[in-house]
Amino acid sequence: MKKILSALFLTVFCIAVTFAQAPKKPTSGEIYESIQKLNFLGTVLYIAAHPDDENTRLISYFANDVKARTGYLSITRGDGGQNLIGSELGELLGVIRTQELLAARRIDGGEQFFTRANDFGYSKHPDETLTMWNKAAVLNDVVATIRKLKPDVIINRFNHRTPGTTHGHHTSSAILSVEAFDRASDKMYKTHLQNDEIWQPKRLLFNTSWWFYGSEENFNKADKTNLLSFEIGSFYVNKGLSNSEIASLSRSRHQSQGFGSTGSRGTETEYLEFLKGEFPINKNVFDGIDTSWNRVEGGKEIGEVLQKVEADYNFKKPAASIPGLIEAYKLIQQLKDEHWKQLKSNEIKEIIAACAGLYLEVTANNSSTTSNSKNTLKIEAVNRSNYPVSLESVEILPLNVQIDSLVSLKQNMVNSLSLSIEIPSEIKQTSPYWLREKGSIGMYRVTDKNLIGLPETPRVILANFKVNFNGFIIPILKNVIYKYNDPVKGEVYKPFEILPEVSASFGENAYIFANDDAQKIIVKVKSLKENLEGNVALDIPEFWSVSPKTFSFNLKEKGEEQNFEFQVKPPSKAAEVFISPVIQIGNKKYDDELVEINYDHIPFQSVIRPSETKLVRLNIEKKGQIIGYIHGAGDVVPTALRQMGYTVVELNEDDITPEKLENFDAVVLGIRLYNISERAKFYQKFLHGYVENGGTLIVQYNTSRGIKVEEVAPYSLKLSHDRVTEEDADVRIINPAHELLNYPNKITQKDFEGWVQERGLYFPSEWDSHFEIILSMNDANESPKNSSLLVAKYGKGSFIYTGLSFFRELPAGVSGAYKLFANMVSIGKNKTEKPLKN
Repeated sequence: MKKILSALFLTVFCIAVTFAQAPKKPTSGEIYESIQKLNFLGTVLYIAAHPDDENTRLISYFANDVKARTGYLSITRGDGGQNLIGSELGELLGVIRTQELLAARRIDGGEQFFTRANDFGYSKHPDETLTMWNKAAVLNDVVATIRKLKPDVIINRFNHRTPGTTHGHHTSSAILSVEAFDRASDKMYKTHLQNDEIWQPKRLLFNTSWWFYGSEENFNKADKTNLLSFEIGSFYVNKGLSNSEIASLSRSRHQSQGFGSTGSRGTETEYLEFLKGEFPINKNVFDGIDTSWNRVEGGKEIGEVLQKVEADYNFKKPAASIPGLIEAYKLIQQLKDEHWKQLKSNEIKEIIAACAGLYLEVTANNSSTTSNSKNTLKIEAVNRSNYPVSLESVEILPLNVQIDSLVSLKQNMVNSLSLSIEIPSEIKQTSPYWLREKGSIGMYRVTDKNLIGLPETPRVILANFKVNFNGFIIPILKNVIYKYNDPVKGEVYKPFEILPEVSASFGENAYIFANDDAQKIIVKVKSLKENLEGNVALDIPEFWSVSPKTFSFNLKEKGEEQNFEFQVKPPSKAAEVFISPVIQIGNKKYDDELVEINYDHIPFQSVIRPSETKLVRLNIEKKGQIIGYIHGAGDVVPTALRQMGYTVVELNEDDITPEKLENFDAVVLGIRLYNISERAKFYQKFLHGYVENGGTLIVQYNTSRGIKVEEVAPYSLKLSHDRVTEEDADVRIINPAHELLNYPNKITQKDFEGWVQERGLYFPSEWDSHFEIILSMNDANESPKNSSLLVAKYGKGSFIYTGLSFFRELPAGVSGAYKLFANMVSIGKNKTEKPLKN
């Protein structure tokens, strides 16, 4: 039985400045554009491999100029890349880039889709990529997206005919698209979809440009018979922006990749190459496709009504369009075509609400809750037009809680209601669905087939408003959210999350035991509800001794944290193990941690994942003690160096002076420092002077694009895109007698076992004769790459440039990487200059 509540009171409410995930409040011009879009029944699907691969100019053009429904299918979530704004890598970076894509689509007007493929890192050939991804599963997801979206036109970002010439993920995305174009209409091909209706797009195109021809000169000479060209530099009066300006704002959401973009204006041309389907005689993307309401059975009358609504639209009084829109809404409900019925019903409901200036919001009293917990919801309803609107009821789904109380929404009067809810135990947590189960290196595992392809986990708690527009009731769904006032940012919105009762996390991703001494392992227990009582222990192999065996805790407040220090003594021999915390609360056990991701450009994210850390017992020696570290683009190497026993001083750019540098045994530059630091060209001379006077400078990888200094080294050194992506690629020791491989630790090929994702990246292609080559490596069927680790004497000191991916290996607890890094820091401190014996 539904709970019938009637508590109703009116308040006057002042609207604060919105921030982050604020609700849509469309302008009159934006409402008009939505009506135009309502009258266009055509769909485009753009397909590429990663976040940032999409052509935002083209997506914005189709969404805003053509008014087509425009989707972007990113095969992966970008998990394998680097992070310019923080330390998150791997699956957490994938969560960030997912949200950056969604933020981009909110700007350019597109929609976002994914497959289950995991971005496992750079791949040089589609054969490798499609093996790692499980081609059959990813093809299933691409075909399913096509059958659900029903695009008239599919556009590939990359060329399927040139395997091995670019990122294997890129070419694979195009290969999958070409095959899916045919499979989508094959009755014998079945996907995971319950309603697996076949669909045949009209044509498949390739978004080419001069870049794919090698140069503008080659492109200008090329035969363009098979190409469609069209102007995309439109200026949108209602927005006050050009198409390219919108595209730049969209692309600038990819902040974790450093893709901030400056808007442009004026004419601009895009090119599409015809690949498959029906050739467009008039060289128009939608040539031969009826994009009017006439394409749907029963749609002619709807089109006539909506054409009149569009023609008669009053920018000063949008509410005048409501009667015509409601008439069209009724007709849409009679359509037999479920695809267009559902799509256009959702569109027109938003437009009707916007025309009425209707503000509907449900906020919780907390940003998160747990199962079997009670929460208070506040409901706000405001009609900011003179059109007769009333609120029939509000039902909280799926909790079977409802307010039935007819409320007349008088013009510009705030109506507030409140109710209490309790979260049942069967409701799933709202963490990213693709991380709920353990997958493989190349694929996420998603058991719930209804979720496959969705950009994010659907919100669990919804409010269904039944709104009466002058006698006709329309249901409008809204997410339950949380908001608060920040003294600096003003009104801030956060999602309303369903979380576990408790989180347990380790202080570090890995702990290095360089000798037999015990270390303290800290477990942070955080209560996600009030009055939490239980015990915490470690799940650890017996040959590692732990004291004490368990701690008890009693956390009274929600959000309260307590740290517990376990003394862990390693075995005498080398060993590597993963350990987990075990929290016992009553008869339930928990071993997950809550990771919170909070950046201003994307919505707040809560990620629930298994909590674990790696313990590494290795015999490691080091020389020198104090290291200066200048941060680059978000790595956690300083933490790893402290694990080795070094004193690490993290320097800001004002600290880089000759007087301060002379205090360090070595100075390390973070990854891509010379790509992100505008001041590097001013203080680099001090770094080179430090080396000349006897110091050790270690420069980790940079990219040639966007370099901020004239030279990355005191001697000539030219960067390239060379990389070794096979983490188990053979490593050949070129100079076995060199100090770097012998002091204070003997480095052998065994130390390159267990590396993760890759060997290294962006190796130099040319280098001065002062540099000594230490290692050689290469991916299968490629020439040797000899510049992963280069060292040169400069004055009295040593300069080291390395593209080895220490930023991945050290946090992963790769023992050989620790030993090699210790040797780099220790270079020049060997007084005997004699190599160590095995």
